[in-house]
Amino acid sequence: MLDPALIRKEAAAVKAAIESKGDHANLDEWLALDGKRRTLLQEVEELKSVRNRVSEQIGVLKREKKSADEPIAEMKEVSQKIAAMDGDLRSIEDQIYEISIRIPNIPDESVPVGDESANRTEREWGRPAEHPFEAKTHWELGEALGILDFARSSKLSGSGFSLYWRDGAALQRALIRFMIDLHTKDHGYEEIYTPFLVSRESMFGTGQLPKMEEDMYQCRDDELFLIPTAEVPITNAHADEIFDDAELPRRYVGYTPCFRREAGSAGKETRGLNRMHQFDKVELVRFERTEDSYAALEELLGHAEEVLKRLELPYRVLTLATGDLSFAAAKTYDIEVWAPGQKRWLEVSSCSNFLDFQARRAKIRYRVADRKENRYVHTLNGSGLALPRLFIAVLETYQQADGSIAIPAALRPYLDGRRTLTGRDT
Repeated sequence: MLDPALIRKEAAAVKAAIESKGDHANLDEWLALDGKRRTLLQEVEELKSVRNRVSEQIGVLKREKKSADEPIAEMKEVSQKIAAMDGDLRSIEDQIYEISIRIPNIPDESVPVGDESANRTEREWGRPAEHPFEAKTHWELGEALGILDFARSSKLSGSGFSLYWRDGAALQRALIRFMIDLHTKDHGYEEIYTPFLVSRESMFGTGQLPKMEEDMYQCRDDELFLIPTAEVPITNAHADEIFDDAELPRRYVGYTPCFRREAGSAGKETRGLNRMHQFDKVELVRFERTEDSYAALEELLGHAEEVLKRLELPYRVLTLATGDLSFAAAKTYDIEVWAPGQKRWLEVSSCSNFLDFQARRAKIRYRVADRKENRYVHTLNGSGLALPRLFIAVLETYQQADGSIAIPAALRPYLDGRRTLTGRDT
């Protein structure tokens, strides 16, 4: 959530910022209710002060054996009025809260303004592979090799799910192990393995609820949700906690499957592994001091990029425009990898700085040593990286004329030193 003081002080700027995200949170009503609340609170405090003062006078009258009937009657009316006003305050505060939890984070000043078409390309790395033959798509390659089976996965679960056989399963596992090892051994992240089901409170803490509830898989009998990303359990592992200043930064990496209903995705490219209801992901999550978070975002982005560099997969980095940012993000870089079979870029990572937006919802703070105060941490996360589009890029980039897949050098130690995936004959 946003800092209420920021909304009061910079109301016009906040309103313009959230509108640039394409959001229409009712900021005018929030401001009106907040003004009403502050006025009412002042009136209640004044009445309570009167009641306290008169109560002392009543005590004096009683000690002096004098009648206190009249001030007692007056204070009874005052107490009733205070009780009624306290009820009004609670009602107003509930209304303010319901609006507050639907106000998105505001974009950083460096973020381009506009919709998806305003996304800014920051850089490209590598040269897209040029095959001396017509490059096939991953679904053609996977089915021909017998390592992907969309017919059977559809029989099991419907569309939007995948079934990996033999070398397909081995390649998926190799990619996960490679990324976990890279981020723990080379980048200094602490590995964490989390539950795949979380509470409503956890989903609220990172901003998935209430706005995106329709996109989530829910176990209604238990009031639990299948996680859409490891960001949710990893971030909320520290909910309601206060770090010591010396404990920051904290950097975690975790592998999980992710589950998304993808409500409203009709019309987007969904063939093969492009858009799934269940997919694997290695996630990077960081907790930072307020002054360090944007430098940390650049470092986080570099760690995600390193995966593609090690795999020698061409990619590009985009800064998302305001209208393409998520509800909770202040700034996001997307990393897109080139898929030569489909001849298009595919997103494999979003690296975001949420500032204190999630921390306010999840109540995660740290003690500032030299100032003897508590501040909300800044949270960041990024895919490091997401499958299955990484799987797609490997198949389509490293395909060979005979239909086999050359194994990138970085993955060979995770596949018993093999250099080629040949599918059915393996």
